[in-house]
Parts: sequence; C-alpha cells; structure tokens
Amino acid sequence: MHRSAPRLSRILACAAVPVMLVAVGCSSDSGSDGKKSAGSSSSGTASSKPSEPTVEPAKFADLPDPCTSIGKKTIEDLVPDAKKKGGTAGGSTDLSVRGSCSWNGLDDQGVKGSQYRWMDVGFTRFDSDQSLGSGAKRATADYTKQVTKAKESEGAKKVAAEPAAGIGDEATLVTYGLSKTDEDFVYATVVARTGNVVVTLTYNGAGYAGAKTPSSGDIVKGAQKAAEEAVAAVGKTEQSAGSEDAGKSPEKDTKKDQADAKGDAGSEDSPTSKATPKS
Repeated sequence: MHRSAPRLSRILACAAVPVMLVAVGCSSDSGSDGKKSAGSSSSGTASSKPSEPTVEPAKFADLPDPCTSIGKKTIEDLVPDAKKKGGTAGGSTDLSVRGSCSWNGLDDQGVKGSQYRWMDVGFTRFDSDQSLGSGAKRATADYTKQVTKAKESEGAKKVAAEPAAGIGDEATLVTYGLSKTDEDFVYATVVARTGNVVVTLTYNGAGYAGAKTPSSGDIVKGAQKAAEEAVAAVGKTEQSAGSEDAGKSPEKDTKKDQADAKGDAGSEDSPTSKATPKS
C-alpha cells in the first residue's frame, strides 16, 4: 500500500503535463493570431489608391493689353490714318482669359484713290485642368480650330496655308482673297501658339476709287510683323509677373480691366467708305 501511493502520484503528475502544454500552446497561438490580425489591419489602412498624375502648370497666367500689344510705329505703318490710333478694344468678361483689339483707316491719296486697311488681334489663354489637360494641350487644340476657321472663311478665294516660322511655338499663315463692295480685298491671317496662349491676327486691305489693290506680299509681311510683336507681348506678361509686389491684389486689377473694357465696348470704328470688312 505504501509503495503504490507514490507510484500513483507519479502517474497523475505525468498525465497532467500534456494538459498544461496544450493550454500553453493554445495561449501562444492566440497571441500570434492577434499580432497577425493587427498587422493585416495596419497594412490595409496604410495602402491607398495611386494618385493621378498632375498636369503641367500653365506657362502664362495673364494676357497683355491687346491694344498695346502691337507697337505704335507698326500701327502707323500698317494702318495709315487709323480712325482710332489707340485701337478699339473688343468686349470681354475676363481680360486675363480673352481679349482683342482692332484698327481701321482709309488713306486718301487724292486722284490716285484711297487705300483701306484693317487689322485686328485676339488673345485666348487656357489654364491647366486636371480633367481637361494642360494649358498648352488645350491651347494646341484651339490653335488647330482657329487655323481651320481661317481657311474656311466665307467667300474666300484662292485660300493657301503654310507654316509661319519664328512666331511662337507654332504658327500658320493663311492667305486668301475676298470680293465685297465691288472691291478686291487681300487677307492674311496668322494663327500662333505660345505656351498656353493662342494669338490670332488678321490684316487685310483694298484699293478704292481706282487705287491699286495691295499686293499679297505686302499684306503678308505686315501681318507677320504684327503677329511677332503680339506674341512677344505675351512673353512680357510672364516677365512682369515675377517682378510684381507680393501685396498687389490681382483681383482688383482684373475688375478694373473689366470696367475699362465695358467702357470701350460701345464704341466701334467703321471705315469712312461703305466697305465693312469682316472680322
């Protein structure tokens, strides 16, 4: 009896060991699973959708004053006896996005007749937009549209188009003839793109009362010269932006420009003759 008691105690002790190991094992597995779950949850929170690539910032944030974008000397040479030497500004709701100006004049040469000239310049600026693309890309699309529009001018004859080298990032010269008021008009339109801005300049002329019709070469030369100055004026807006005072409020300037534009919108020039050149 005394021998069997110690033996029985040893058997019970050995039998209890596996039970403890199993309990410890369960506890260990539970802790491991908890860490894995926490890790999985953490990694899921950290992962996010890839961000869309940002579009290229627009090069120009403003436009020049259309009526001062072409030099006074050039205006005097191309539009002699202009009715309004400072030009007539076109209406615009936002002059930092769109603006235009035009000049016209009739140079009376006495018995030799009269020479009529008309010129206008227009600017359109495009901002970069995440959904629409960069300003340069949007301007390129509009540039193509404006070239097509010039080539499809109503009543145009002998239409021709060719690249205009040295004007902006890209430019096209469109020439054609147009008959109206019993006179033959010679037209030249230069459409140019510089960065995110499209510049469209049209120059035309005709001879009245027996005066000779201007040569296409002279009209083309004048249009290209004026277009170069207009594109250069756009470049100056980028330079001047860097030198502006930080405290200056662009919003106030824009409102002032809009008010000035409204004041000029009501006054349109028309040639002394009955000719009404198409813009």
